[in-house]
This record gives sequence, structure tokens and C-alpha cells, in this order.
Amino acid sequence: MKNILVIEDNEDNMYMMKFILEQSNLNVIMATTGMGGYEKALAYKPDLILMDIQLPDVNGMEVTKMIRNSEIADSIPIIAVSSYAMTGDKQKALQAGCTAYIEKPIDPESIMQKILKYL
Repeated sequence: MKNILVIEDNEDNMYMMKFILEQSNLNVIMATTGMGGYEKALAYKPDLILMDIQLPDVNGMEVTKMIRNSEIADSIPIIAVSSYAMTGDKQKALQAGCTAYIEKPIDPESIMQKILKYL
């Protein structure tokens, strides 16, 4: 079973992503802060990370940079999941080291297509 780390501080979004992923027989590891997500990424070395950009402590772009500068570096796909819809936000996430970018609100079908593409 593949492990997916979801770094998301919004309880409703976390519940929805967990439900969608578990319906596809994926194991979900959860973190609600950037630093918690960073620590779990290093500890669990998941198969994929879903990274919220706006987090309460360290933003998702900084956490992505920290992961990319760690011993796990580029071995894990990181998909930014953000409600930011401004021009250039996707590019900023990709420059920070994210593999892909998904805008909120989350569409279950499209998010699973994107996740399966990178697993």
C-alpha cells in the first residue's frame, strides 16, 4: 500500500482528502503544520506528499524547499494544493520544488488522476 503524506491545516480539507485517498486504497499520514509535515516526511519517506501552501507556522513553499534540501531531496513527488489562484502562484510553487499544482476547491476525480500520475 502506498503512503501519502497530507500536510493540511484545514480540518474539512483534510477530511475530504483523507476520504478520497482511502477510497483508492492509499494509506494517509496526516500533518497539520509545516514543521510537523517536514518531520513526518523525513520519518516516513512517503510515496507522495500533498502540500497545502498556507500553513499556520511555515508556509508550504518553505517546507517544500526544506524537504528538497534534505536527505530525501527529489525522491518524493510533492503536489501543491492551494486556494491561491493568483497569476504566478503555480510557477512559484514549481520553483520552490513542487512537482505539480492543484487548485482548491478539490475535485476528487482530478486530484486522483494527478496523484496516480506521480505514484
